[in-house]
Amino acid sequence: MAPLVTEEKQRRSVLLVEDDPHVASLVEFRLKRDGLEVTHVCDGELALAEFAKKPPSLVIMDVMLPYRNGYELLGEMRRRPDWQGVPVIMLTSRSREQDVTHGLAGGANDYITKPFRPAELMARVHRLLKPNDP
Repeated sequence: MAPLVTEEKQRRSVLLVEDDPHVASLVEFRLKRDGLEVTHVCDGELALAEFAKKPPSLVIMDVMLPYRNGYELLGEMRRRPDWQGVPVIMLTSRSREQDVTHGLAGGANDYITKPFRPAELMARVHRLLKPNDP
């Protein structure tokens, strides 16, 4: 039974990549309130380092980040076979049609623009974390 607990806990871990402390605080609060394990980093390089330690179940990332932007980070994730299946939600103020299509074409599973509704973000998080039906 212990492996199921470990698998469940890993399935419900979120890497939050956000450099705005106010947005990060709000998102982290909502994720933890829903029982999710959260690791927060504020730039693309730190995100890759965290990912290398243990890939999370889900990534929520901004586009405009220091050192490596969200599109570059997403591209790196999708190029690595062991990271390709991790769902990604882009959470950003970049709202032009070309920004959204760039994120989705690059492999993001969802794209939410700021300002955002926290309840809607959480609904999308839980949709992506829902286990696949057999």
